[in-house]
Amino acid sequence: MDTTQIAQSRVPMANDQRMFQRVSVSLHGRMLSASREETDCVIVDMSPGDAQIEADAHVQLGDRIIAYIDHIGRIEGEVLSLGSKGRFVISVNATERKREKLAAQLTWIANKHELGLPEDRRHERLAPRNNRSEIVLDDGRAYPCRIIDLSLSGAAIEISVRPAIGTAVQLGNMRGRVVRHFQEGVAIEFSALQTRESLSGLL
Repeated sequence: MDTTQIAQSRVPMANDQRMFQRVSVSLHGRMLSASREETDCVIVDMSPGDAQIEADAHVQLGDRIIAYIDHIGRIEGEVLSLGSKGRFVISVNATERKREKLAAQLTWIANKHELGLPEDRRHERLAPRNNRSEIVLDDGRAYPCRIIDLSLSGAAIEISVRPAIGTAVQLGNMRGRVVRHFQEGVAIEFSALQTRESLSGLL
């Protein structure tokens, strides 16, 4: 699964001919319905253009939904269709830039299981203030990168080069090593468990 596939594969639907291909995920969060009711929810599949939500909430076609989703952040849109077992599909109202970011985030999430990437839920996912950064190799070579996913134990970055697995790198002020390659870049495991303070240069 790659960003291009998620971002450009379009599935025509009666409600919206511009809908994108959704990928299966399991992302928890909280949603606010049109009636101002706040409830837990789970995104069961999602694309940069729409999302299928499961929640114990009463919604109707056309209702405006706002949700705060783990790893994704805030999304909002209107209810496009109603399903069974508390499921419904909403549009994702976003700028083109936001859709590109969502495509990268969804690619990373979809690839985690396939690549066997470590998932330690004890380590909170953090949102960098500026996702543009660079990695520096031991020989001093530096490469610009974009942070896709960041936690206290590591990061996934989008980058044009692929340092070999095991290569020592520095991201910001954190040292670590490359542990996986994936379509858009590499996954880095930090040499030591970080704190919010030690990540302050990125947060």
